[in-house]
Amino acid sequence: MPRKAAIPKKTKSKLAQLDDCGVAQLSPAALGLMASFFKVLSEASRLQIVCALKAGPKNVTDIIETTGLGQANVSKHLKMLAQAGIVSRQAQGVCAYYQISNPFIFELCELVCDALSIQIEHQNEQFEELGVMLQSS
Repeated sequence: MPRKAAIPKKTKSKLAQLDDCGVAQLSPAALGLMASFFKVLSEASRLQIVCALKAGPKNVTDIIETTGLGQANVSKHLKMLAQAGIVSRQAQGVCAYYQISNPFIFELCELVCDALSIQIEHQNEQFEELGVMLQSS
């Protein structure tokens, strides 16, 4: 009978944290929805549009002026953002105005930016250490 490999305490702790994670309790279908949501945010142009809407509702012309993106591109991305529930559309006369449906999206973006900043800081420290090691060789 094969022996089970011993799991280090640190790994056990991380596995216990995963059990506590609400995401770990989701069904595959729910995880698929979550993945689709993140896919919508994985395009730089859509993030530009989201950032443009942080100040408040804008029509397509305003978004084009703010982002520098083309009209067809903005319309395509707004449709995807609306389908994902990230933006909502409200008709006002002959114009449609778009706005962020739930401001939590900005908290999410802040968390990602903070994590990336920390990651870049650690990489820079490693490069500096490497530079010192190379100089002393």
